Amino acid sequence: MSAALEGRGVVLGGWLFSQRRASEKLHFFTLRDSSASVQLVSRSPELSERLMAYPLESVLLVEGVVKARKQRAKATGSVSSADEVEIELANVTLLNPADTNLPFYPNRPELANEDLRAQHRYLDLRRADLAENLKIRSKVAHTIRNYLHDQGFTEVETPILLNSSPEGAREFLVPTRHPTSSGSPTFYALPQSPQQPKQLLIASGAVPRYYQIARCFRDEDGRKDRQPEFTQVDLEVAFVDGAAPPSTTSQGGEQGMRSTWTIGGSQVRDVVEGMVKRIWKEVKGVDLEGWFRVMPYEVAMDVYGSDKPDTRFEMYTLPIGYYPALSDESLDRILLDQSQYTVEWMITPKEHAMALDLKSLIAGNNFVHRVDITDSNVHSWTSESPLTQALGLELEGGRPGGARPGDVVWLAQRKKIPEGGWTQLGRLRVQIMDALVSKGLVALPSTPHFLWITQFPLFTHADEDKSFLSRGRWASSHHPFTAPMWEDLADLKKGKVEGVRGQHYDLVLNGQEIGGGSVRIHDPKLQEYVMREVLQLTPEEMGRFSHLLQALKCGAPPHGGIALGFDRLVAILCDAKSIRDVIAFPKTGTGVDPVFRSPSTSEPDALKEYALRPLRDAEHKKAPDTKDVKGSSGHGSGTNDSAGMTTEDGM
Repeated sequence: MSAALEGRGVVLGGWLFSQRRASEKLHFFTLRDSSASVQLVSRSPELSERLMAYPLESVLLVEGVVKARKQRAKATGSVSSADEVEIELANVTLLNPADTNLPFYPNRPELANEDLRAQHRYLDLRRADLAENLKIRSKVAHTIRNYLHDQGFTEVETPILLNSSPEGAREFLVPTRHPTSSGSPTFYALPQSPQQPKQLLIASGAVPRYYQIARCFRDEDGRKDRQPEFTQVDLEVAFVDGAAPPSTTSQGGEQGMRSTWTIGGSQVRDVVEGMVKRIWKEVKGVDLEGWFRVMPYEVAMDVYGSDKPDTRFEMYTLPIGYYPALSDESLDRILLDQSQYTVEWMITPKEHAMALDLKSLIAGNNFVHRVDITDSNVHSWTSESPLTQALGLELEGGRPGGARPGDVVWLAQRKKIPEGGWTQLGRLRVQIMDALVSKGLVALPSTPHFLWITQFPLFTHADEDKSFLSRGRWASSHHPFTAPMWEDLADLKKGKVEGVRGQHYDLVLNGQEIGGGSVRIHDPKLQEYVMREVLQLTPEEMGRFSHLLQALKCGAPPHGGIALGFDRLVAILCDAKSIRDVIAFPKTGTGVDPVFRSPSTSEPDALKEYALRPLRDAEHKKAPDTKDVKGSSGHGSGTNDSAGMTTEDGM
């Protein structure tokens, strides 16, 4: 709708949004759809009476003539050409009346509570913001497909029903109607990612450049940036570099990637940065210039206390040895200290500290110490915290830098060799900035801050999400197929696992991880060594990777790839608070679908086909002296009486 149609007859369909009586002979109504709204003008008492009787949100078909709106009636700050016109009504057809008492009315300034809106998502999707988010999501997917097609990628769909494998997070299991000969049930596993299928595609030689906008599943608690089912942009490329590329030129002949990219997979980096730049141009109209920054994991943890640092603001968490006013003797003492732990510090300047509720920031956190700096302790504050007091540190007043009166110094202990994704002060850093932004004291730049994090530890004991599978063994920081940096290969073969770095790279945007990938192991002997000797997989666990090991033995090229979190990327582009705002029918934080009411129980007769029965039935059939046997499939299944299951033969 626009002023170009003035004087022409039109037929429009939409939802009745508002009703207003100006006089007995003049009524105004608003008709809207997912893209715009338009004012309807009725000068017919008969039409007006009918329209005033229709419930709001009813579906109408209207006929009329396009008229230019009077200047004084135009919406201030209008962004739609439909605001320039109105429809002089000639006829109205009621296609479907809405209930007179809807659960809530979308597109009203006061939003209904989140639970109610989630339960009636089909109604909530009438909100202009959510409808626009879905359109942006579609546009991003279209842009990705076009870009990757132009880069020579082939879109391939991989299986949804796979076998369970000990890769990382908990899996969803799907029972089949085909038990074993002994009566034990059999299961598919929904893929956490298409990792193994895409590596097999590359090994086949049929698809040198693969991509897929893939549905993935993980049985983990929901958060604002996680769902049990989610979408990722999945890529894999054959014949990638296995070490750092030349630093002079890129594939496009531009200024090189700089020496900070010290691992393989530069071809994947080229593709991803080009794709992200295309998305920002198409969706935001913004040209992203130059290469994205690169930062080693150890630097990110030392300087920002996070493996996904938000670099939009300057606030640093540093090892205590970097405090500028330390005496030479204190610095020597720190350097000679053989402890595996160090103290990290961070300063909140006076102007920010005065505006914050400092006590609430660390309420219940006994691992973070706070020292308020005054004129009297500016050169002696290290004696006021047991963390620094134990080190016997001294400050020299003549040295520049450090805290000033009114500032706050935060202290916490952490390992010298970083592990995991956060330090105590890394989390506090984000809390403080969120508080300052919410109070309007700090404005973060609108320019997106992209950052590659590289050189992660190849193995870890510090990932709680994987501890249920590793059970005290080493776990892969990324996944078992990530290649080590060639400089650390000798240490890996000697069993010096803790210092081995992987050719793993994460893409971070404004403090959120939006993608992760790696160069893969293509040598079957090295892959088997990692699984058997380092990860200490059992023969049964090894057997679940037999197809991959066999494919590597058939001549697999060097390859690498990445998976980008599509939901998270779209949420950032839409400035959405949660990925649930960019998914048509999301799950709640507990993994429940309030619209379709899933998950749900099944009747015993239906379960019997899958060699399953409710756990409570099995308990009732136990002999009185039979001891309870508690077990876990390792897949996060519930064990309460109403939801638990057991097999027909009791296994």
